[in-house]
Amino acid sequence: MRAEDVMDLVIRSRRAVLPGGEGPAAVTVREGRITGLHAYDAALDAAEQVDLGGTALLPGLVDTHVHVNEPGRTHWEGFASATRAAAAGGVTTIVDMPLNSLPPTVNVGALAEKKRAAAGQCLVDVGFWGGAVPGNVKELKAMHEAGVRGFKCFLSPSGVEEFPPLGADELRTVMVEIASFDGLLVVHAEDPALLGEPAGPGYPEFLDSRPGQAERRAVERVIALAGETGVRAHILHVSSALCLEPLAEARRRGVRITAETCPHYLTLTAEEVPPGATQFKCCPPIRSSANREELWRGLADAVLSCVVSDHSPCTPDLKMPDFAAAWGGISSLQLGLPAVWAGASQRGYGLGQVVRWMAGNPAALARLDGKGAIAVGNDADLVAFDADAEHPVDMAALHHRNPVTPYHGRTLRGVVRATWLRGRAVGDAPEGRFLP
Repeated sequence: MRAEDVMDLVIRSRRAVLPGGEGPAAVTVREGRITGLHAYDAALDAAEQVDLGGTALLPGLVDTHVHVNEPGRTHWEGFASATRAAAAGGVTTIVDMPLNSLPPTVNVGALAEKKRAAAGQCLVDVGFWGGAVPGNVKELKAMHEAGVRGFKCFLSPSGVEEFPPLGADELRTVMVEIASFDGLLVVHAEDPALLGEPAGPGYPEFLDSRPGQAERRAVERVIALAGETGVRAHILHVSSALCLEPLAEARRRGVRITAETCPHYLTLTAEEVPPGATQFKCCPPIRSSANREELWRGLADAVLSCVVSDHSPCTPDLKMPDFAAAWGGISSLQLGLPAVWAGASQRGYGLGQVVRWMAGNPAALARLDGKGAIAVGNDADLVAFDADAEHPVDMAALHHRNPVTPYHGRTLRGVVRATWLRGRAVGDAPEGRFLP
């Protein structure tokens, strides 16, 4: 046999999730890329052979909504701990948000500073979002040319003073600029006029302070401006089913708009939040069980295209003393796949749909070529997922820096048995790359 016919790696699975469907296959890898998809029992020569049997083989997940917070707030989360959690959860690519690091990623210099902080620490591949804030519109094209995947903005206060929201005129100006180079604007969409201070310390008061109508009104504003400017826009972390109707109608009219939701909105409900359990606090908030079911239908109807974590950790002291004052963010980078699979399988959805929501569509959103699918020519980012194993979440086993989680004690479905990045099993060596 010729040396060029010998692969670096063959992985076989009777449950490989491929673009054409789920079934038995052998995947060959050479020099970090997938070179072929073969019959499960094909005779193939390789330096390493792995047979997963009935354990599912998935493409590495792509999480386009991760707050790493380094530099500046590394005590909240850093690249070493975040990417370790990602790999443990089957995520082989993350895209880091421009806040809550210091400085925020709102110009090319800050992007370079963030890359310096991340260098040599990442166990998975990393891309970066830029930020669109008042006064930095002239920085956007330069950041786009430097490789950011798009630009995040807020329409309501972000929670950190160094990343202020855009006003109505500023939002239009930013959209026109980003449309000029066919970039992407990703939007935290809540109308500040409909938000208020909680009337008390409990979860019901917090939920009332951020009504679903605030999301819908902001989404309608983004849709109108995206239709006028032609910009490609994406709505982040949809928590309210009130947003689904205007999003569906906009897509029917050809507006370039997409939207995502998160594992916690698909898994957790307002009715089950215990008194004082501030680990459940996030913005926008977890809503009712009936609302949760509507979000699942939004995914099935492709009104919502992506499920990503909005991994937003903080130190435990910032989750005190009550829902009115606590930091709003949920850390689920390591748990997203089993949380979503538990809900999806219960509702009759298959692994192929989960892979589309958590790998293929996020990769397409951020234009990450070579990611998100087990396909010839793609990076050999692969995950062995024991889809039938159930396990209770123990926060002591989580890898993110401050393992505060509303999932502690909850039984999820599916266990990540192994993760490969470009054909190499992820271990302790930081072999992740920055994505251009």
